Amino acid sequence: MSGRDDGYSEFFAREFPPVTRVCFAIVGSRGRAEEIAQDAFLAAFRHWRKVSQYEKPGAWVRRVAVRKAIRSRRSESPGLGELEPIAAGPDGSGLDLRAAIARLPPKQRGAVALHYLEDRPVAEVAEILGCSESTARVHLHRARTALAGYLMAREE
Repeated sequence: MSGRDDGYSEFFAREFPPVTRVCFAIVGSRGRAEEIAQDAFLAAFRHWRKVSQYEKPGAWVRRVAVRKAIRSRRSESPGLGELEPIAAGPDGSGLDLRAAIARLPPKQRGAVALHYLEDRPVAEVAEILGCSESTARVHLHRARTALAGYLMAREE
């Protein structure tokens, strides 16, 4: 690519797939996750002179994308009673972690995706979610508790 983009093309190529995965974990739709990630990267492109100077421009774009995904999920989210039962996993084990994660509230999904899917420390999860570290820990704790309950109920 041309040098005119000051590293944006490389940034996009490196960060777009993982940001899309995090969004997918939150919204549960590959197409919607890609749209949200594209919107976040468009915002980064518009402000690239400033964003490129940040210590962690990837964290900035994730924060924008995760917030959009959470807002999107809140506006579309069915109630727990409307969710289908957790289906068997692809290996027939009865464990479908993706379906269990889909049952979590959006902020808990975001915390799980960032911490477990991207292996980010709690401090970074908090920074990206725009909350304190203790709140991020609460999101993770509640998510683990809910997942354990969903998965144990499935085993029974």
